[in-house]
Amino acid sequence: MKKLLCIILMFAGLTGFKPDSSRTITGIVTAREDGQPIPGVTVIIPGTTLGAQTNSAGKYSISVPKGYHKLVFSFVGYQRQVVSIGKADSLNVVMVVSGKELSEVVVTGYGVQRKSSITASVQTISPDYMKSKDINAALSGRVSGLIITKQNAHAYNKAVPASSAYTNNVSVPPTYANDESYQSIVENGFNNAKDNPLSTFSVDVDNASYSNMRRFINNGQLPPADAVRIEEMINYFNYDLSGPKDNEPVAIHTELSSAPWNPAHRLLRIGLKAKTIATDKLPPSNLVFLLDVSGSMQDANKLPLVKAAMKMLVDELRPKDKVTIVAYAGEAGLRLAPTSGGDKTRIDSAIDQLYAGGSTNGGEGIKLAYKMAADNFIENGNNRIIMATDGDFNVGPSSDGDMESLIVKERETNVAISIMGVGMGNVKDSKMETLADKGNGNYFYIDNITEARKALVSEFGGTMFTVAKDVKLQVEFNPVKVQAYRLLGYEDRILNKEDFNNDRKDAGDMGSGHTVTALYEIVPAGIKDDYSVSVDPLKYQKTDKVQNSSSATNEMLTIKFRYKQPDSMVSKLSQAVVNDNPENLNNTSADFKFAAAVAEFGMLLRDSQFKQKSNYDQAISLARAGKGEDNDGYRSEFIKLAESAKLLAKSELVSNK
Repeated sequence: MKKLLCIILMFAGLTGFKPDSSRTITGIVTAREDGQPIPGVTVIIPGTTLGAQTNSAGKYSISVPKGYHKLVFSFVGYQRQVVSIGKADSLNVVMVVSGKELSEVVVTGYGVQRKSSITASVQTISPDYMKSKDINAALSGRVSGLIITKQNAHAYNKAVPASSAYTNNVSVPPTYANDESYQSIVENGFNNAKDNPLSTFSVDVDNASYSNMRRFINNGQLPPADAVRIEEMINYFNYDLSGPKDNEPVAIHTELSSAPWNPAHRLLRIGLKAKTIATDKLPPSNLVFLLDVSGSMQDANKLPLVKAAMKMLVDELRPKDKVTIVAYAGEAGLRLAPTSGGDKTRIDSAIDQLYAGGSTNGGEGIKLAYKMAADNFIENGNNRIIMATDGDFNVGPSSDGDMESLIVKERETNVAISIMGVGMGNVKDSKMETLADKGNGNYFYIDNITEARKALVSEFGGTMFTVAKDVKLQVEFNPVKVQAYRLLGYEDRILNKEDFNNDRKDAGDMGSGHTVTALYEIVPAGIKDDYSVSVDPLKYQKTDKVQNSSSATNEMLTIKFRYKQPDSMVSKLSQAVVNDNPENLNNTSADFKFAAAVAEFGMLLRDSQFKQKSNYDQAISLARAGKGEDNDGYRSEFIKLAESAKLLAKSELVSNK
């Protein structure tokens, strides 16, 4: 054996074989127009997941495996360059300004954008004023509203020592919502039960609004009203509901009491609980990580957080699962071919090689991700794209309408897409919500690593594995018992009454172990208040007589519930009846009290026209009464957030006087 080993080593020495067959290529990247070094240039080995970035002096170093002979250099405002590697280990590159490049590159709070995309006011900094800390702050994405012209951009190299890192931590207070977008919400109003007895909507298991709201409050600011989606705040929390029986995918539960903000009104809680499948019993997954690596993703709370989150998800995967990584900036590319979930080292290595830089062509990334998912489709498996982005697309189809059309077309492949939103300052919440809603996936927002663990580890099954699809609810109110009603939240999930029986109409999905809660505020018959809507009597229809069958019953409403099995195109129907027997609020379950508290808090944050006698003290007291065991501490955290919001609201009220 020793003799054989000696022969192998002698042969290796004669042939020049080395255990590590890669070589290190170094160089400097400069601009042709003035010869100045360019910091932040992305250097990629095509066909691999290996990459690097130039430092403040324009220098880079990259290890190139044997058999690879080219490097790709890209940076916003410059032409992409594909350069062949020669025999030398040094390779300097001169980059040429793109013909599409504008005269100015705009640095906003959390990434480089073109001037035309900026809606807030900006200021130009002259070369004389561009001191070290100012340029560092601008280039690291921590100062909002700075323009660096191409004439003064290279002042960075004179102001900052060549040994400095490209991005430095600068203590500049960040700005929030300066370029964030949220879809406008028109709150559901009260409906007359006699004229409109049916309320129909699709379930929503998204919870992004809650963690996004938390981000605002933790940074000392109340969220914009349109960032507050009450149903997502309520559904951020798990509730103690029993699962379905007889192999059904979902169980339905109800609870009725008085509304805390108006005791003369009723509050109905509808709770759905999906069946829980043990992790080892879950079907195999075909996952495509679709990761935004554009320039706007370079901050610590964006791409670095995404990479850490993806690694936590990888730890949950099994050998029978497959992972593919697609990354996109100015263009989309495959960074990891389909790989077994058991090969965690290879997957983690591919994640480590991702760097941020360039523009954002989200449309091309989505198309490539769907193609990879379809090419590796697993029958009766979990085929899903997990897209991580701040939603700030600026190349190719990028409007909310464009994205919706693209997703509606691609979902025919039976591949779902879930959206993991990150960042602040330029979050495009409206776009990310649209992608998830139309793509049969869920939308969650990650503001810290703890939230990433909650979404991708603690709630792994519910986030990734569908047990019931196209879940719809239709509630029929008895006008003898109900004068008016309103659904709290779900404004973008409202369906036409005829959609309920239409199996071709898309609706929300529920994952393993998921709970969904919906709240209705009900005005009982005979109550007179500002919300008792009415119309003049009709001439050709008799509206003053009610059928004897509805008059003689104690039924307040009937809930009809439709869903499909994951592998079926035909829905099933379940029903539940709620009688007019409300519980005293003090005797309701902890879950009822807590869900009501979250709803009241949401109405206060929105300054809802339907908040009535809502107030922070009442919401906080109700949340404390509904805290329950709270093993994970999420309900305790909510109480602290509500207390902080109360102080912020009081401060805002004083400042506005």
